[in-house]
This record gives sequence, C-alpha cells and structure tokens, in this order.
Amino acid sequence: MSNPHDMSTKSTAARLAAAQVKAEALTEALPWIKTFAGATIVIKYGGNAMISPELQQSFADDIAFLRFAGIRPVVVHGGGPQITKMLARLGIESEFKAGQRVTSVEAAEVIRMVLSGQVNRDIVSRINRNGNAAIGLSGEDADLLLANKTHAEVDGEVIDLGRVGEIAEVNTTVLTELLDAGRVPVICSIASEIGGEAGKPLNINADLAASAVAKALKANKLIMLTDVPGLYANWPDTSSLISRIGPKKLRELLPSLDAGMIPKMTAALEAIEHGVQQAHIIDGRMAHSLLLEVFTSEGIGTMVEDTVVEPAPLGDGHKGEGHETSTEETNDE
Repeated sequence: MSNPHDMSTKSTAARLAAAQVKAEALTEALPWIKTFAGATIVIKYGGNAMISPELQQSFADDIAFLRFAGIRPVVVHGGGPQITKMLARLGIESEFKAGQRVTSVEAAEVIRMVLSGQVNRDIVSRINRNGNAAIGLSGEDADLLLANKTHAEVDGEVIDLGRVGEIAEVNTTVLTELLDAGRVPVICSIASEIGGEAGKPLNINADLAASAVAKALKANKLIMLTDVPGLYANWPDTSSLISRIGPKKLRELLPSLDAGMIPKMTAALEAIEHGVQQAHIIDGRMAHSLLLEVFTSEGIGTMVEDTVVEPAPLGDGHKGEGHETSTEETNDE
C-alpha cells in the first residue's frame, strides 16, 4: 500500500520541477526584454489565429505581456474568415485576385461592419482582460489611414479590385500620443479614400496596412501572423523553410510565391526597404507565437533583415550574434 507521505513528496517535487522550468524560461527571456524595452513593434493579426477562442486569447495575452515588458505594441488586423462568413450569409460572393479580395461597394460596407463592429471590439476586449490599455480604432478614425484606390496586375493584365486601396498616409500623431500614454492601438484595416466620397471606405489588405503603419512609425519590428510556419524556398517541401533572408533574395523569390504569400512578403520587403529593422513571418496557429519570436533565443518563422546576404535554412535560428535589434529610431530612406 502506498505511503501518502511519499505520494505528497513526489507531487511537491513534480510541482517544483515544473516551476523551475518556468523560471528558466523567464531567465531566457530576460536579455530580450532588456533588448526590446521601449521598442515599437507592429503586429499584423489575421488568419486562423482569429478563429480559435484559445488562440484568440493566447494572442491577446501575448500583446498584454509585450506591453508590461516595456514594449510599445501596435496591432493591425484584418478579419478574412469573419468577412467571408458574413458575405456568404448575405449572399455576396467572395472573389480573390492576386491574393487580394475583390471588393464591391456593397461588400465594402459589410467589411466595415465586420471589422469595426465585431472583430476589433473582440480583440480589444480580450487584451483588456489584462488591464484597460487597448483602444480600438478604424483606419477611418481621425483620418488615421488615408488611401488611394488601387488595382492588381497579373501576367501584365490590369485587374480592377473594386473598393480596394493602397495606404498613402498614416496619421502618426494619433498613434504616437496613444503609445506615449501607455495604450495599445488596435487598428482595423479599412481607410478613407483621398479625394473620395465621405463615408465610402476602402478595403486595405491587412499585411500591407501593417507595413504602412510600421514604416510611418519607424518601428523596430513588423511581425505578421500567418497560417504557415514561414517562408519556404521550395513549397510544399516543408524542409525548405527559410529562417532568415535579405531583401535582395526575397525580391528574387517574389514572382514564384503562392498568391496568398505575395502580399505578406511584399509587406515585409517594403517595411525593410523603408527603415524598419526586422520583419517576421510567423505561424499564428501556434499558441503564444509572439512570445516565442520576441523572447526566445531561437525565435520562430522567417525573419527578413537588411543585413542578411544569403538565405538561412531552418535550424540556424535568426537571433544569433549580430542580429539583435536596437531600440533607437531608424531613418526612413
């Protein structure tokens, strides 16, 4: 017959061992907390990470952790799954070209309703379970995001995307004031059209919107959550995941990428070429993926950085010596 005292001792030892593992994780995070204290990090949130309630709260907790660690996070989000679901419910067909949603005037109104009225409020509410720091914003608020109508080009053919825009201006004054006050801006990716009719929004690809915000703020990092582990040199060969890559090699790869990855990698490329120090593509389906990228020595996903000459394969990591990010403001070239 088992001795209750022995069982209690073993249980205590197991709890202590688990606590020590947690303490070691915190110790590993310490140098990265020190490195990124005061840094501005723009995070694009979207994809399947927005569907699972567990992943939704995991993301919100990560954002709160970044703030308490002294980082200045800015969230830019889309809401593709929710938009598609609502459009289907209303009998409006979803069509994608060149990785972007073709948006009619009617669809643009639905997108505004879903992003501002549903998705944004939910994200803000979840972050604020850890303190009332998050504040929800639409790109239309205070002319936060101003855009021009744009089009796509596929194989030399110009494609009309409807009410789809490209960011031309970002009201950084609003964002800087919020960040300086310790708030977390949560921005949905719709914008006002420059010279357009008032109240008629433009739908903005959330990856490109996040890149525009990162460039305007001269952010230290742009992190984009996706539904894949990162960038692959030879998809679907899962062993070809690239840990880090420079802008020159990335630009060479762009034409060969899947249509859905093109806006993401274009966003990363534009951010790096306009002074953002690092851009990351990480798997948002992984719980606490943000913390794994920012506060662990290996990091996850794919990092785009100007100092990288040759692409590095999975296993090399991308936080080795010489790849730390300064929190000093960068110059927009």
